[in-house]
Amino acid sequence: MNSTEIFLSLLQHNKRSFEELQWPNSDTFEVVVGAILVQNTTWKNTQKALSNLNNANLLSLDVIADLDIALLADLIKPSGFYNTKAKRLYGLIKAIKKDFDDFENFRQNVTREWLLGIKGIGPETCDAILCYACGRAEMVVDAYALRILNALDYEFESYDEAKEWLGSLDFDKVYKSTGLFDELGVFRLYHSLIMEFCKDYSKGKKLDHDVVKLHFGY
Repeated sequence: MNSTEIFLSLLQHNKRSFEELQWPNSDTFEVVVGAILVQNTTWKNTQKALSNLNNANLLSLDVIADLDIALLADLIKPSGFYNTKAKRLYGLIKAIKKDFDDFENFRQNVTREWLLGIKGIGPETCDAILCYACGRAEMVVDAYALRILNALDYEFESYDEAKEWLGSLDFDKVYKSTGLFDELGVFRLYHSLIMEFCKDYSKGKKLDHDVVKLHFGY
């Protein structure tokens, strides 16, 4: 079974509109913050932390850059590991200000290598920022994707190897099935379909392998 077949099977399973599957406030600075806050926690907890920042009118690059780090940590407490995440977020924002000055310049000119050089940003967080905040066609490989691949008996030696395999789609088939006509839209949809499938069929952090194999006809 190849990646295109997995994508099309997930698409067939999906019962939600493409709009419902989108990362909230894509292409904005909020995504950068959310990508840090969602590390090692649920999206529900991340949303609580983002709401705290939003309600305090703090969801902007310039404002957080001047914010007391203890206050930042307190506001993002619902996301867990809040002291560590506050330091990571503060460090990233200071680096953005130093090298790009503002979010739009960062969005247009940041590279994967630059992001991976920031403390606390690994490949998954990096690609989430590039894909959802910067509009780059990068496939995000998260724990959900690895659960599906593991259930289908696929093993990869590295994040980049799994990313390359998942991103190797027959785009003509995918475009025909989705009505989408750009790689960015497809990768965003693919990532969302994976998450929704795993939410439907996971118990805790475990995915029912028999259900997966039955669904994918594997």
